[in-house]
This record gives sequence, structure tokens and C-alpha cells, in this order.
Amino acid sequence: MRRLNARKRDDSKIPNMDPTKLHVRPSSRPNLFARTNSKNSKSKWWVSLAALLAFVLFLSSLFVFARNLRSSLKRRYGIVIDGGSTGTRIHVFGYRVEGGYGVFDFGEEGLASMKVNPGLSAYAQHPDGAGKSLVELLEYAKSRVPRDQWGVTEIRLMATAGLRLLELDVQNRILQSCRRLLRSSGFKFQDEWASVITGSDEGTYAWVAANYALGTLGGDPLETTGIIELGGASAQVTFVSSEPVPPEFSRTVKFGNMTYNLYSHSFLHFGQNAAHDSLREGLITGEFNTAKTLQKGSSVDPCTPYGYSRTSESEALSPGFMVERNRYLSTFHSKGNFSECRSVALMLLQKGKEKCTNENCSVGSIYTPKLRGKFLATENFFYTSKFFGLGPRAFLSDLMVAGQEFCGEDWLKLKKRYKLHDEDDLLRYCFSSAYIVALLHDSLGIGLEDQSITVATQVQNIPLDWALGAFILQTTAAIESGPDQWDWIVAIFGYELPTKLSLIAVSILLLFIAWSVSKWRKPQLKTIYDLEKGRYIVTRVSKC
Repeated sequence: MRRLNARKRDDSKIPNMDPTKLHVRPSSRPNLFARTNSKNSKSKWWVSLAALLAFVLFLSSLFVFARNLRSSLKRRYGIVIDGGSTGTRIHVFGYRVEGGYGVFDFGEEGLASMKVNPGLSAYAQHPDGAGKSLVELLEYAKSRVPRDQWGVTEIRLMATAGLRLLELDVQNRILQSCRRLLRSSGFKFQDEWASVITGSDEGTYAWVAANYALGTLGGDPLETTGIIELGGASAQVTFVSSEPVPPEFSRTVKFGNMTYNLYSHSFLHFGQNAAHDSLREGLITGEFNTAKTLQKGSSVDPCTPYGYSRTSESEALSPGFMVERNRYLSTFHSKGNFSECRSVALMLLQKGKEKCTNENCSVGSIYTPKLRGKFLATENFFYTSKFFGLGPRAFLSDLMVAGQEFCGEDWLKLKKRYKLHDEDDLLRYCFSSAYIVALLHDSLGIGLEDQSITVATQVQNIPLDWALGAFILQTTAAIESGPDQWDWIVAIFGYELPTKLSLIAVSILLLFIAWSVSKWRKPQLKTIYDLEKGRYIVTRVSKC
């Protein structure tokens, strides 16, 4: 019998839902009562380790990136190898780029150099072995430039008068030997960066270095300072002339917003050592009338102190003075006399003047405009002045007095007084003192008491070296033209770019794997409505 008072079910209050249809919604709430097993714990441990390793690799790469970025913005490097006549010197320069301009630091940190002997020209008989002479220099450069900067650091070899005196074929073979080594040096190098520069280029670069050091580069051309160099094989004269200069002697330098029109010429064979050798040849042949012959095969040498006896083989001189290629000996009788030595030196400097086609030919038949403005006298001008203990200004009159005393002194007394000096070097100071006076005063017209010329080897701790001027011009031009895109990337990420990119790729891959595994191991939850219990419940969905 049905109960009359039974409650009647109100179907309208029951939610209209399909009991077979599951309403799934993801839940971020952890299942606090879910059972864990050792397998899950082990998996989570490996995931954590992989994520930690990836994070460490990523931070390391980020640190290296930041360090190299700071380095690329603060300091860069350039290398110039000076292939001189008496030795080869490597210069390592440091600089920064700020606001699109090069900021050069030529102090202890920004400039380092090293020299080896002999020079590249000494390999004329064995040109293929010239490159080996650079090995020690390259090792020095690598010790000064950070390894991650090698690939973007340009290295250039510029040979000067020593190689210019050799035959073209010999020059090329020496350069090829050097190029083979420079290609494998690790530094940035192109074959055309190893070359023999002209004497005018050498003088122009020296002028740039001098005026940069003086702070006049970039200013009024008439306020700049000229430079006169006395090297071993050649002498250079470079300055801003106030008169028109023939094209073959004219050089143009652009720096900043200024353009400078220079007279620049290199007097080949008129360097101190080359001139001294020419003097000896002239004495042997009797070309100089002041050298009176005492007997057959003997000559008086007014540029060597009294008491020195030297036997010279003519094979050490130029081949043109060999008689049927037979060796003969000629004894020089020393008669140190400054005035006679100066006269002989002047004859040497004026040789060929009858061929001059211009009004002004100060040295031989070479056009030289009238000197104007201030001048710096460098290299052997400085070394000779320093040997005699002279001041930097008005040194010519003092040099005459010192030279007269030195040339007239007995050789044995000089050796005792200057016992720490090399004998060959000591012998040259009589000639060099007379030669300098003959060149600067008798030929170029600089007064003996002129205050406008100063002997120097550096200005404000900046060396007056043509290699420095070459570096300034080339670096400034490169900055103005804009950096190469690949160089910029390498400068930031470092020289070992492929290795660092691989580390970054591995870090990203490990992070992705860790994320994927953690996602796969994370339980998938669903929410369903339980009809019997009359409420929603959360349950785990098993993975297939």
C-alpha cells in the first residue's frame, strides 16, 4: 500500500545533464591525498637537475655575453709591424670607440712594442725564411691582446727603406713568406695588408703621429709642426708648405673636418747608415777630392777618430765597386776631422744637383720647398743628440762643438771613455754629427741657433713613430666607414663564437626537455557531477 504522505519528487529541481557526459576542467589545485611513488620522485629529481643545469649554462652564456659586450665597447686593438732596415718591430695599440670617434690611449696599457734583429732585408739571400723572423713578435702580440679579440684585431705588415732597396722579385718573395705566417696567426689579416710602403707614406704617417701627440691634428694647417726623420737607409721631410707643391711630392691627409696638403719626400740612400756606406765607397774610389790618397789602395778617412785602423773587404760594399769580382783589401787611415768630414758629407748630399729641374733642390736633384714653421727632428737626430748630452733646442751649434771634440779625440781614449757602447756604433758618431750639420744647416737651411727645430723621440709620453700615425689614420677611416656586421657580432660574443652558440642551444634544449617532462608527469584532473552523492567531485584522468 502506497504511503499517501510520501514526498513527491520534483524533477524540475534536478539538473538537466547527461550522466554519461563528463564535464572536465583542468585544476591547478594539487591533490594532497594522492599517493606518490619512488618512480615519480626519481623523475622529478632528474627534471630538476636538467632544469638547474640548463639554467647554469644560460647564466654562464649571459655572463660571457655581458663581459664581451663591455669589452667591445671599452677596448679594441690594432697591430702594426714595422719592417725596418735594421730590425722588425711590432706595435700593439689599444683604443676605444665613443660617439663614433676613436679614442686612442698610447700610455703603458694602450701601446706596447717589441723589436727583433735583423730586419727583413737581411733575408735577401734566403727570402723564403723571412716569415720565421715574425714568430716571436706574434707570440708577443698574443700575450697583449685577449684571446677572444684575436679574430677582430687587424694586423698589418709595412716594410720600409730596407726592402725598398731590394729587387722587386726578392721583395715579393719576402712578403709572401710573411703572409703565410700572418694568415695562420689567428689575427684578422688580408694579403694586401703586407706591403712595402713608399717613403712619402712613411713621412706622412710620421707627420700624423707628431701632430696628434702635439694636439694640432684636426686644427689649423698653418699651426701644425713639420717632421724630419733620419733613419738608417733613408731620410724623410714632411710639412705643410706655403707654396705650390708638384703632384709627385704632394700628399693629402683628411682628419675630422680638416684637409692637409703636405710636401712629403723620402730621400732614399740618405739615411745615416746608407750615407756612411756611400762615404766609404767614395773614399775608396777617390770620388771625394778632400780624401787625399796616401798610397795605392789606401785612403784617408776624415770621419773616423785618429788611431783607429780598419781593414775593409770591398765585397761588403756595393757590387759596382768590385773589380772583376776579385777581393782586395783597402786600409783606411783615420784622420778624424769634423770640418773635413762635414765637407765630404755635403759633397755626398749635393751629388747630382746639376740634374735639378726645379728652383729648389736642397738634397741632390730632389725638389724641396723652403721650410716653414716648427719642426721635430727624430730618430738618429735624437740618438746622436742624446749621445753627446745636448738639449732639445738650438742643438746644431752645440752639436758642432761636440762633434769637433769627438772627431779629434784619440780612438783608444774614446773606447775607454765609452766602454759600454758597441764599437761599430761608437765609430759612427763622428760621421753622424758632421752629417747632421751638413744636412740640416748646409742643405736644408736651418740656422745653427734656430729655435724652431726640436729633437725628440716622443711628445708627452707618446712616441713619434710613423707606425702610430699609420694606425691612427687607418683606424679612424675604418670607424668612419662603419664596422663590419660580422666583426661586431664576434666582438660581442667572442672569438669562439660557434662554441658559445652551441652552449646556448644546449641550454635552451635542456630547458625545453625539462618543461616537456614536467608537463607530461603533471596529473590531468577532471571535475564531474556525482548523481548519487549530489555534488561535484575531482578525479584523476589516466594517460593512454
